[in-house]
Amino acid sequence: MTVWSIVGTISGTSADGIDLAEIKTDGREVSAFGAAETVSYRPETRTRVLEAAAKKGTDREAWPNLARAVTEDHAEAVGAFLGKHALVPDAVVFHGQTVWHDPDAGETVQLGDPQLLADILKLRVIGDVRLADMAAGGQGAPLVPVYHQALARSLVGGGQEPICFLNIGGVSNLTFVDGDTLHAFDIGPGNALLDDWIRRHEAGDYDAGGEISANGKVAEDRLSDALSHPFLSEAGPKSLDRYSFSGGFVEGLSLKDGAATLLAFTVGAISKAETLLPKRVKSWLICGGGRHNPVLLRRLQEELSGDVVSADVYDIDGDALEAQAMAFLGARRLTGLPTTFPETTGANGPVIGGRLYQPGE
Repeated sequence: MTVWSIVGTISGTSADGIDLAEIKTDGREVSAFGAAETVSYRPETRTRVLEAAAKKGTDREAWPNLARAVTEDHAEAVGAFLGKHALVPDAVVFHGQTVWHDPDAGETVQLGDPQLLADILKLRVIGDVRLADMAAGGQGAPLVPVYHQALARSLVGGGQEPICFLNIGGVSNLTFVDGDTLHAFDIGPGNALLDDWIRRHEAGDYDAGGEISANGKVAEDRLSDALSHPFLSEAGPKSLDRYSFSGGFVEGLSLKDGAATLLAFTVGAISKAETLLPKRVKSWLICGGGRHNPVLLRRLQEELSGDVVSADVYDIDGDALEAQAMAFLGARRLTGLPTTFPETTGANGPVIGGRLYQPGE
């Protein structure tokens, strides 16, 4: 089996930067974890991305120019990354920038031009990583579960299963792994609503260290109403857009009380998700930016069964994980292995996702 050197890239719904990571893998196991880093978008690109996403699929005339800007920022970031680490990968995986995700309508939009990126880098690029799954009746998300399964086998060890990888980015999602059994779905808001609240009050870009929410009081009646949202009780597979939920239910509260209530909403949604799993989880491995919030982590430890720890405890780079996952999916595409499954996205069968773009074509 060929071992590939692949560079994965992804920018999450918060658009706080382009994550890059190189791994060596045959698409089944990771033989080496390479360099990883995050590069910021140009400020104007990030602003335009957030504005486009907030419009919930409307004002599409702006998308082509924004797709070019996203591609150019990725080209600069990847080019510098390859030079800095002396890498000549077999392929680069270009996830693009999600600005709209509506699985009920069979639509997901990741802005970017994989062919342009291949031409600039003069390397093979794998793009359109969600589209084949959508065409097969899937939700197009989450994509990372098959990589979580590989990590569970290689780094965590079977004695800890069933385990859940809990990713808390703008949206929160989980992957349940129990041997060959794999379940995955989006849960609900992760950091997005709290981040938006903090920014609107000009108190920073996010709740650093959880200090603002830690000093507020939860509005229990408002929280209870928010947690009655039907999506939170639906069985997976299921996925959502960053703007599928609104933080409007905390309007009128103080900065601190609103933050406390929004953080409690994230925890409550995750707690409800636990009830949808087939077995009691032994270990929860927290990934994504949310694991840096000690208040959020502590609340999860209080609410969830089993051990709740940062993925870093198992030498899993929680910041690089999704970029590594894109690289892993790229290797599976090159090897001809499926990237999504009925149990992870609801597709009508295993799907080999991604399209290969050759430079100069």
